[in-house]
Amino acid sequence: MVSDDDDYLAINLANWNSRVPHHVIAYGLDRYRADPTYLSDVLRFDLPRLGDVRGLDVVHLQCHIGTDTLSLARLGARSVTGIDFSQPALDVAAELATAGGADITWLCAEMYGVLDVVERATFDLVFTGIGALCWLPDVRRWADIVAGLLRPGGRLFIREGHPALWSLCDPRDDELLVIEYPYFEVPGGTAFVDESTYVDQAAPIESPEFRGFNHGLGEILTAVIDAGLTLRSFEEHRSVPWNPLGTACIEADQPGEFRLRDHPERLALSYTLQATKT
Repeated sequence: MVSDDDDYLAINLANWNSRVPHHVIAYGLDRYRADPTYLSDVLRFDLPRLGDVRGLDVVHLQCHIGTDTLSLARLGARSVTGIDFSQPALDVAAELATAGGADITWLCAEMYGVLDVVERATFDLVFTGIGALCWLPDVRRWADIVAGLLRPGGRLFIREGHPALWSLCDPRDDELLVIEYPYFEVPGGTAFVDESTYVDQAAPIESPEFRGFNHGLGEILTAVIDAGLTLRSFEEHRSVPWNPLGTACIEADQPGEFRLRDHPERLALSYTLQATKT
């Protein structure tokens, strides 16, 4: 663990900027360019819970290179805004949206500065996805910003990696699931060095250092409720859209999803949370 300081943002930004060229190759962006109806695997998983977004003003927080953002636009949202702190990622997202014929607004801002670049109470839907909260040191600040973005009656939709999964150590040869990292939010988070990302890549990333921040389910739910949102649904899943545990995982029935090979009921790998602003 590291001390509680402010340099996590610069460290994580360098890490994510260095991931972009690898993700451009691994994400299969030509599929989005070739087929104007193509949706990301993440959005396909979310569809039964996400419902109809036609006519809604949608903001996608921590959107990265915009594959899920473009998919939201293709579902018929009235307007879509993608926000991320990595300008190289947004450059890729903007090119992809243009090639895919979608009109999307892209804004560069770190999460805690989002309300400095958009007006409050502007959106009907705040969408945020896998691998977002684990980069933020304070989940209560995040929830307050989400509440600030939503119009009355607006909805938060988040599918995220489960904090129980984030607390496990890296894949082991014996496939044991061993708790190594904090489950609860801790000051300063946890320091990591990893030259790989969550996709196949031909070379190591240039900035392998980063800091992760876990948040327990109770902390997340309490933050959402205290921010003035009403919890509408909470569902835990046995799968997650990448392989987090090496040979202990296999591909699940749904494309892009992975689950434990043996007794998947042992561990929730992700969850979906929905809440509304009343």
